[in-house]
Amino acid sequence: MIRILHTADVHLDSPLKSLALRDEGLQSTVHTATRTAFTRLVDFALAEDVSALLIAGDLFDGAERSAKTAAFLTGQLDRLKQAGIPVFYIKGNHDAENPLTGEVSLPENVHVFDGRGRREQLGETDVWIHGVSFSGRQAPDSLLPKFGSPEPDAVNIAMLHTSLAGSQGHDTYAPCSVAELSAMGFDYWALGHVHKRQVHSSAPWIVMPGIPQGRDIGEAGPKSATLLTIEDKTISVSEVPTSAAEFLELTVDIGSFETDDEIRGHVRRHLQEMAEGLSADAGLVRLTLSGQTGRKWQVLRDQDSWVEIIAELARGTERLWIEKVKFDLTGKAERADSKSAVGELERLMAEIRDEPAIAAEMRELLETVASEIPPARRSKLLPNAEAAENLTRSLSEAGAESILAAMKGASE
Repeated sequence: MIRILHTADVHLDSPLKSLALRDEGLQSTVHTATRTAFTRLVDFALAEDVSALLIAGDLFDGAERSAKTAAFLTGQLDRLKQAGIPVFYIKGNHDAENPLTGEVSLPENVHVFDGRGRREQLGETDVWIHGVSFSGRQAPDSLLPKFGSPEPDAVNIAMLHTSLAGSQGHDTYAPCSVAELSAMGFDYWALGHVHKRQVHSSAPWIVMPGIPQGRDIGEAGPKSATLLTIEDKTISVSEVPTSAAEFLELTVDIGSFETDDEIRGHVRRHLQEMAEGLSADAGLVRLTLSGQTGRKWQVLRDQDSWVEIIAELARGTERLWIEKVKFDLTGKAERADSKSAVGELERLMAEIRDEPAIAAEMRELLETVASEIPPARRSKLLPNAEAAENLTRSLSEAGAESILAAMKGASE
């Protein structure tokens, strides 16, 4: 039996992004989260005596130089060398722009494929590893023509950093289709680039292992590497947990509760259950309070207090921190009361929000504020006119809701 560990998109020392990182207790846990995830991979490889580690691109993150990153990496790879475990590595788009990839003297057990493509035999086994690296920061064309033919009467594993036919949120690199990969004759495609784990085929195996450590709420959920087990030239796969910190989303329905004590208790139970099921060291939670409740306006009026209360409940689990609290509440069916002061104000604010002149003034104000934001962040926040329009409306609705919450919450 031969076992091989497959990972990709390690993005060593890539920072985690979350408002929860303002908490000093959490900072110490996640500051080196990508290193911890990689260390877990090495620990598993040593403990389970795997035959090889495959890294399918983007071991590094961007063009930042870091002697500490280089020292950490060589130290971990040397642990594998001492155990006689070879590493097969192809460079992805982030590796190609990172100066460390050309300066770090990697241990001799690391086989780095170049942009021309080649194959390596795994020791004296009948397993062959084929790989093609990125030659530069981009690979707009397919890299499949650079692969040679599979070795006859052997298990053939091909390594490729690719977006396949395209994936939302990822640049298109080394494009190809699942059908094209299947037709190449390899037994297992060890892919990288897309950060969500996907098994595209089992005959042959075409596996995107996903990122081993999520970096923001857009990469929520448990992360893992993929373990190949080869017996009699038949391959099976399984997941190996890797996350040091896990981004999570949780919706708690408070519609059936009448008091603050009941709401707190309900939220506490949900958080405790989540903490008990967590495989990572820490969880960063985006929590949404939802439901139809007669306490909508009181909760919205006191939302700053609720944010602090929920954050404290999460800290009480000793494993969870709040990334963000959202409120998605609807009130119990209410009679329209346009004659009351609050009802009249609600009607007027709705009319004002729809006034073209008011909307234009708010857009102008938003543009003024946005001009103070660094260009890179501004382009992500407001990539086009539609995004600016949506943000303007969202802000005006949130402001109106805050005023109504203060008035209605005080009157109920």
